[in-house]
Amino acid sequence: MKSVRGVVFALCTLLLCGVFVPGARADQFDKKVIVTFSMAVGVPGHVLPAGTYVFKLVDGIAVEHVVQIWNEEETELLATTLTIPITRTYSPARSTFEFKDRVGKSPVAIKAWFYPADNTGEEFVYSRTSDIR
Repeated sequence: MKSVRGVVFALCTLLLCGVFVPGARADQFDKKVIVTFSMAVGVPGHVLPAGTYVFKLVDGIAVEHVVQIWNEEETELLATTLTIPITRTYSPARSTFEFKDRVGKSPVAIKAWFYPADNTGEEFVYSRTSDIR
C-alpha cells in the first residue's frame, strides 16, 4: 500500500511540475526586457524620448522577428517594428543594445538588440529615407 502511495505521489509531482514549466518559458519566448535610456533614441519610424520602455517579441506562430516597444507600464504600444536575425560569436550576460549614429541632430538609432545569454539578436530594419548611416 505504501509503494502505491509513493508511485501516485511521484506521478502527481511530475504532472504538477509539467503544468508549471510552460509558464516559466513564456518570458523567454517573448524575450521581454525592461530598459531605461538616458537620452532619446531612434527606432524605425519613431523617436523614443529618454525614459523606461519594455521591448518584447510579438507572440505568434506566423510572425517572427517583430519587436513591440511598450511604455513602462505596458499600457501603451509605442512602436511595432520588423527585425532580422543577427548573430554574434558570444552571448552577452545582460540585454545589449547596439547603436548607430545618425546624420545631423537626429538621436542615435538602435541598430540591434540581444537578449541575455543569447547570441542571436534582432537587427532593426530601417527604410531608406530614415537610414542609419
